[in-house]
Amino acid sequence: MMAVPSSRTPQIAPVVAPVVAMVGGGQLARMTHQAAIALGQNLRVLASSTDDPAAQVTPNVVIGSHTELDDLRRVALGATALTFDHEHVPNELLDKLVADGVNVAPPPQALIYAQDKLAMRQRLDALGVAVPRYAGVASLDDLDHLDAFAAQVGGAVVVKAVRGGYDGRGVAMARDLAHARDIALGYLADGVPVLVEERVELRRELSALVARSPFGQGAAWPIVETVQRDGICVEVLAPAPALPDHVAAAAQQLALQLAAELGVVGVLAVELFETTAGALVVNELAMRPHNSGHWTMDGARTSQFEQHLRAVLDYPLGDTEAIAPVTVMANVLGAAQQPAMIVDERLHHLFARMPDARVHLYGKAERPGRKVGHVNFCGSDLGALRERAELAAHWLSHGQWKDGWEAHDPTVPKA
Repeated sequence: MMAVPSSRTPQIAPVVAPVVAMVGGGQLARMTHQAAIALGQNLRVLASSTDDPAAQVTPNVVIGSHTELDDLRRVALGATALTFDHEHVPNELLDKLVADGVNVAPPPQALIYAQDKLAMRQRLDALGVAVPRYAGVASLDDLDHLDAFAAQVGGAVVVKAVRGGYDGRGVAMARDLAHARDIALGYLADGVPVLVEERVELRRELSALVARSPFGQGAAWPIVETVQRDGICVEVLAPAPALPDHVAAAAQQLALQLAAELGVVGVLAVELFETTAGALVVNELAMRPHNSGHWTMDGARTSQFEQHLRAVLDYPLGDTEAIAPVTVMANVLGAAQQPAMIVDERLHHLFARMPDARVHLYGKAERPGRKVGHVNFCGSDLGALRERAELAAHWLSHGQWKDGWEAHDPTVPKA
């Protein structure tokens, strides 16, 4: 008897990808989504609006607030892990998620040291890790602590909001004691405790970026130099030039040690001061992908975004080796006056002049000083790469070439 073909559609088991939930819909979530696609994963983001950078590109979006427990529960529902685009989620809400059985990575007991600068200083101090001398000012009644501390260090001080600062916000260099008191009063009036620190005599700023999995595996990228302007990182040099091998190894080991001691899961950025005396002093911690690691998207075998996903899912970590002798990243910052030329046209001209530019734009409205993207250049000549990165970032910000290059002027030499 002849077989009769079945008209029924074969039932194929659906491919179930792990869902990672990320609190925050900013550029870090946007770039983590890009990495998730290649790994066959599904990134769900908690965004404040559909205009957020990540919400523009991922279909799996929950609109809500990181300060509302119900919204956090919605984004975490069914997720393999819950992680972060920023550190501003109230710790007491994260404790409730953990009580619900949510796998929060990094866990609240680790994340507190990226959320609270005073808690971080105290914990690192207890671990014997070098930090600037500091004092806490919790209320107006504690202002005398500031006076005593300034007298103790006998020099300039830095006043910081204990919570909530980023990109230069919440950090102020005091001119003198009276100025320091005024800054502290401003924070305290808003109900924000204050951390006052000595101003470190530094040679430069460095960043040690590592990742750690729940299994305890760790991986470290090369140490990089970060260049700051007005409290905002404008450039990253990977690896940090002229950094002795033993100092670089010590910085990597310090970051891996901190990740283990604090119980970090995911990416950890340890921002460091290299003092004029050659010592390394910890400035800040971030437990998420970090601006100092954006170079890894084009300059390392495994980007920080892919590695963060691997870590929170407890996959084996990827190779962190650099794939070029030097990578330079330059942040694209919104210009004081938005150019008349649209971004698409600016990209057209940039690629015509610099086809090797690796551009990453965030889908954010341009505002003065706002990070709206970054550009990476890989090669071997640090000086030439820095020049090209600065030219490219300025062009993307302003629609003007700093060196006067003109695509349609045959008398101007072409780069």
